[in-house]
Amino acid sequence: MVMLSATNPKILVVDDDFSVRNLIYRFLSRKYQIESAADGKTALSLFDNFDPALVILDWNLPDTNGYHLCQEMQSRTNVLVMILTGRTDEADKIKILAAGADDFMTKPFSLAEVEVRIQALLRRIRTINPSPTQRLVFKQLAINPDGREVTLNNKPLALTALEFNILHFLASHPGQAWSRPQLIQKIWGCEYVGDGRVVDVHIGQLRKKMEVDTSVPEFIKTVRGYGYKFELPE
Repeated sequence: MVMLSATNPKILVVDDDFSVRNLIYRFLSRKYQIESAADGKTALSLFDNFDPALVILDWNLPDTNGYHLCQEMQSRTNVLVMILTGRTDEADKIKILAAGADDFMTKPFSLAEVEVRIQALLRRIRTINPSPTQRLVFKQLAINPDGREVTLNNKPLALTALEFNILHFLASHPGQAWSRPQLIQKIWGCEYVGDGRVVDVHIGQLRKKMEVDTSVPEFIKTVRGYGYKFELPE
């Protein structure tokens, strides 16, 4: 029997399919502290008490969906989220990434793949390093890294953990252009091997929340054929 210590990472498994949930639970409990839930309500209750480092989350649940649950959890802590889905088309993959998920796997999957992906996720550094801690103020936009809060025109913006990291990183280097691979390495960490379009998805979500006109962004500019940069507002 493997004895787990308090330092073993905590993982919450959320899936309404008992066989899937039980299989993952039994497999991962050798190395990690595990809790599991069959629905969103139970998952959120467990989430606050258990405080997991990573949530493995089924996209379709009986009382909610992965999109809302992922966003709710990431609004509470800096948790990593891996989505399980039976969907394979492009639009669904984009929606999963737009929810703020750090990774996803399509069913059916192998337990060996689950383990490799979890290890890669847990190695990822979610906070920017090195990270300036001073408050950044650009006229009507204020970014507070200590409280991970952003206000625009004195109103708080509800950003996911990844959206905050992207905005904070770009705003810490105003006027500097960054390619998509550079942003993935700086924000997602070098372990990330997914599609570069994940950057476009999250930049698009950010713009919806902070730009008056997303087609003519004031803050995060597209550098055509390259990537993005943060511009000081006029």
